Order: sequence, then structure tokens, then C-alpha cells
Amino acid sequence: MGLMVYNTLTRQKEPFAPLGEGVVTMYVCGPTVYGHGHVGHARKEVVFDVIVRYLRYRRYTVRYVRNITDVDDKIIQRAQQERTSWKEVAQRYEEQFHRDMDALKVAPPDREPRATEHIADMHEMIRILLEKGYAYVSEGNVYFSVSRRSDYGKLSHRRMEEMLAGARVDVDERKLNPLDFALWKASKPGEPFWESPWGPGRPGWHIECSAMSRSLLGETLDIHGGGLDLVFPHHENEIAQSESATGKTFCRYWIHNGLLSVSREKMSKSLGNIVTIEEALKTTHPEVLRLFFLSHHYRSPLDYSAESLSEARKNMDYFYNTLLRIDEICGSQDATDMTEQGLPVAPARSELEARVRGIEDRFVAFMDDDFNTAGFLGELFKTATQVNRWIDSSGQVSSGEGRQFLSLTRATVRAVGRVLGVFLEDPVVWFRRAGPADARAAEAQPGDEEIEEKIRERDEARRAKQWDRADRIRKELAACGIILEDTPQGTRWKRREN
Repeated sequence: MGLMVYNTLTRQKEPFAPLGEGVVTMYVCGPTVYGHGHVGHARKEVVFDVIVRYLRYRRYTVRYVRNITDVDDKIIQRAQQERTSWKEVAQRYEEQFHRDMDALKVAPPDREPRATEHIADMHEMIRILLEKGYAYVSEGNVYFSVSRRSDYGKLSHRRMEEMLAGARVDVDERKLNPLDFALWKASKPGEPFWESPWGPGRPGWHIECSAMSRSLLGETLDIHGGGLDLVFPHHENEIAQSESATGKTFCRYWIHNGLLSVSREKMSKSLGNIVTIEEALKTTHPEVLRLFFLSHHYRSPLDYSAESLSEARKNMDYFYNTLLRIDEICGSQDATDMTEQGLPVAPARSELEARVRGIEDRFVAFMDDDFNTAGFLGELFKTATQVNRWIDSSGQVSSGEGRQFLSLTRATVRAVGRVLGVFLEDPVVWFRRAGPADARAAEAQPGDEEIEEKIRERDEARRAKQWDRADRIRKELAACGIILEDTPQGTRWKRREN
């Protein structure tokens, strides 16, 4: 059947077929850089990062553009509050956004244009809209006339009458219709401005994305994405102005991720429950945050809480413990990636081996069903459980065939992990990261060398059959949050999570 994608425009899953053979053009609305990004933004970035990675895994050439809105009312207001320039505010928070993305292991887009770099492109699109009669000038402002579009509301599935009924009662006498939106805003004292045929001013928010996507990707996009909150009015307005200017379909597949709440409340400044990405990553490993997001379908609403993150951490620990056990049996050095050379041609010797060989096939099946990461991770967890049971009960674990089977398991998990952006750490390093979120508790923990020395002392005590001494060392380490596990390959340790 191939890749099926849920299209917000049609409200159904559709077979994915890009305009260009093997080439996908994709535009995702990026941040308005006036403050720290929050965990809702993080979800959006991780979702589209995985979509891009998967399309490339499926051998598509993806031309991925994510913009930076670096001039906006909110940026100007922040600059006024801080008594600094809007440029300084935009630069500072753009740099913070990039640090957040690097920490989350979100790969950079192919192009990341700033709105202020495409003012000329915006002027050109506004000029076309005026010439075609879709826009009008009023007191130095240029507005788009939504009444000229009989299909306005087709993305959000709202009728014009409903939108008018829900419009703000404040009357703007410069507009012909309350729903008309600004393409160009006349400058006010103290605000940044650019010269234009309609007087000094700056672009409206909606025209920025239409102009930048047209300039960098062409008049028709394969995919346009963003959070569900952008459907109306932002993406609705993009469609209206773009299709009016070009006479062509603006985007063929609209993809929107569901919104995120915090402890079952809408995230908002008034409630004081906004969690920034920077704050979240102080207590949560980036891969745990990614796993938390990907364990739910991207279109579903998602609640961010300490309990849900703790569950994600436990699941990640389980996966890494499985990889650690395999490393101990097969060696920690990366094995040849069998998924790239092709799986063994001999028939599978067991149902479990057949299941492991089929991991990538099931990965493709789930991801082809509207990028269903949650369904796949559930299947992968079942497979990890069966592999652990086999390690515990099979007498063939250390045989040549046993090690080959486990190496295949590891290579396959790593292969799908590269697409999801998880399972990329060394398992030993994973378990030796400081667990407690409290900095003072972390400082009180012994260092790696001290722990290793304690383990050597315990081993000596055990060899001398000094069981009380050996047990005392174990308890001392346990009191510091260090868990010891005795295995046939020796004693291994990890830090306990708070």
C-alpha cells in the first residue's frame, strides 16, 4: 500500500505521492524568537524531525525548510520591556532555540530562512495580490480580502458565517471585513520598518511563510506542517494568499501535531505552568523526552507530567538494559550492521528469531500508517521482553549462533533508533549518568573511579569469602544510589533514578 498520511485538509489518510519523482518538498513553521521554547514546541520539532528522518530512510530526497520569524509584535514588545533592540532579542532567542534543538538531537533543516531576509519576496507577492484584486491598501497597511475567496476556511473546515460570528467585536475601520488580515503593516514610532511601495512598514506574519516557501521550494509544496494551533488562522491564511497569487494548489498534504498540556491543564503564562525546553532537559534526558513524545501518536493530545516522564524513563532503561546485556554477551564494539548487508538467508530457527528479523518490516508497516511511532514502540517493547526471556532461559546464548542472533537484534534496534533519534547512547554510559535531579544529591554521589574501586574491594572480599564485608560495600553504594548487578561477565553498576 505504501505510505499513508493523514491530511488535515481532507480529514482522512491518503496515499503519499510527492510531485517530484523521489523528491519531497517540506516546509514547517519554525519559532517566533521572542522567548524560550517550551515542551510543546519540543514535541512539534521532534515529530517533524522523525518524519524527515523516516522519509529519508525510505530513500526520498527531502528538501526541508523551517523558518525563523525574527520580526513580530511579540519580539518588539519584548525588546521594549527589556529596553534593548528587537534584533538583539531575536538573535538571543534564536541562539537559544538552536541550543535546544541540538540538545534534543533534532537535525537541522536544509534551509532555515529568517523572515527579514525575504522582505523583497514578500513585496513581490503582495504586489501580485493587489494587481489581482485580492488585496487593498488602507492608511499605509495592505490587507487581504477574504471575501474574494469562496473556499476560505477549507483547511479549518469553518464556514465564513461561523468565523464572522466568532470574530472579535473590536471594529477596525481600516478593514473592509473583520476577517481580513494584514499583509503589510504601516510602521509606528519606535518600531522597525522597511521601505515599500505602500510606505514604511513591516510584513504581516502570514505573508512571511508564503513568500519564503515559494522562494525556496516553489509554488506547490508536498508537505506543510506545524502544531494544530496553526491551522486557523495562520495556515488558512497562507492557503488563501498563496493560491490567490499563484493560481495553483499551495500544499498537497497538511500535517499537524496534537497539542500538549501540563498535568492536564492547558500550558499558559497566566497559570504559570509553562515548562521551557531548557528547564525540562535539566531533569530529563533528551532521549527520554523523545521517547515520551513518540510513545503517543503525533496527532493525539499529550499530557506532560512527572508521572508520564518517569514511565518513559523506565521504558528507556529497559531498552538500554537489553542492549547492555547483549553487549556483555557479544562484546560492546559495534557489530556489522546486518540490516544494511541484508538479513541471513537461512530460514529462521525460531519464532523469536523470525520476530527479530521482522523488526524493520514492522517498523515500515507502522510508520507507513501515518507515522505511527507509538504502535511500533509497543511492538518493539514486546520483542525486547521476549529477547530478555530468551537470554535468561536459553542455553545457546553464548554459542556462535546465539551471539549472531543477539548481534542481529542489536543492529536492527540501532537501525530503527537512528530514525527515531533514540537508542543511540552507549548502554554503559547511559546507566552511569547522574540520576538525581537535585544538584546537591548528584554532587554527593561517588565518582566513577571511586565506584570501580569499591567494586574491586568487594570482589576481593568475595574471593576471600568475607561475605559481611562484601555485603557492607554493596549497602554503602546502594545508600549513594548505586545499584550493583552480578552477572556471569562480572559486576556491573548503574545509578538509581530518583
